[in-house]
Order: sequence, then C-alpha cells, then structure tokens
Amino acid sequence: MSNKTFTLADDLYAYLLSVSLREDALLRQLREETARDEMSRMQVAPEQGQFLALLARLCGARRTLEVGVYTGYSSLCVARALPADGRLVACDISEPWTAIARRYWRQAGIEGRIDLRLAPALQTLDGLLHDGEAESYDFAFIDADKENYPGYYERALRLVRRGGLIVVDNTLWSGRVADATQRDPDTRAIRAFNQQLHADQRVDLSLLPVADGLTLALKRP
Repeated sequence: MSNKTFTLADDLYAYLLSVSLREDALLRQLREETARDEMSRMQVAPEQGQFLALLARLCGARRTLEVGVYTGYSSLCVARALPADGRLVACDISEPWTAIARRYWRQAGIEGRIDLRLAPALQTLDGLLHDGEAESYDFAFIDADKENYPGYYERALRLVRRGGLIVVDNTLWSGRVADATQRDPDTRAIRAFNQQLHADQRVDLSLLPVADGLTLALKRP
C-alpha cells in the first residue's frame, strides 16, 4: 500500500501538495509521529485525508462510519468536517494505535464526536444493524484488512442511507492489481472486490487514482 498518490511522479506530486494541501500543524504532527511506526505505510496520504473531509462536507454528513482507524489521521479529518452534533463510529482492534488517535482527537477538540469501538469490525457493524441503524449513516470509509472488504462493504451498504457515500481505500494496491503475476491473498482479494463493485448495480461507482486507489460508491435512490 502507498501513503502518497503513487501514480504521480515525485515532482508533480510535490507540486500537487504545494497548491492543494492545507494540512495544519496538528495533522502534520500526527503524520510525522506515525511515520516513525514500522507500519506507517498504513497511514492515509495527507491529500487523501483532505479529500475525505471534502467528500463528507459535500454529502452534508452528520453520521459516519470508519472501518480501520490506525493512528486516526482519516478520522480526525472527517470528524472535523462534521457539525458539532455529528457522530463518527470508528472500528478498530488495536488499543496501542488508537491510543495515539485518541490523543490527537482530544487535542483537536473533537473526541466527543467519535465513538471508538475496539472489536472486530464485522461484529460492530452487525451490532449497529441489530440496533436498527440501517440506512441512518451518510458516509462510510473502509480501510482495513483486505480479505474482509466484501463483508465490510455489504454491511456499510445496508447502514448508509440512499444517496449516502461509501469510500474504499487501497483499491489500486500500488499497481499490483494490474499485474497478473501478483497472486498473494491481499492482491487477489482486492481484485475480486473491484470486480464485485464493478458489477454492483446498487451503487454509482468511480475508482480514482488518489493515493493508493480510492473507490467511491454512491448508494442509488
């Protein structure tokens, strides 16, 4: 996976950031702290975080979902884009990584908007459906273990309202999805997932070459 828009040459990527990115000191601090972690490649790209916030605003999102928090960069971006009474249900299983996220959410003053659920995400999403929350969310971001993408997506599709948006990360997988010699489980899972979405008539679809590939699926009326 890539934590920059890997489809751009370095000089063009630097130019894109210079004229588009509005990353403040807190987000930059979080990104730099995360860069010291051995799994920092899981961090979303800064331009991707900014794009997620813009999408949430365009949706008029008040209730949102996130599957896969890591150290909280994307959830910080999205939660800041919500109104004061907005809510983000954040699903993860790592206490150490999400402890970093909580620290930055607190500094940003948006910790109260984020409902962190430390449990397997399928369990959390099924619980939301069991509690009658189907079609009550405006926006969902999926960025977690790749082999469970179909399960996350199907539950998110039930949880978002008609006209709601699901965004899925890593769908270009640093280009490996287009290389037939790449047969590892994650690559095969993403290929199959991309084919599944391409055929899914319940959504309007666009796969964008942003960061490591970002799929937008708009639930049809």
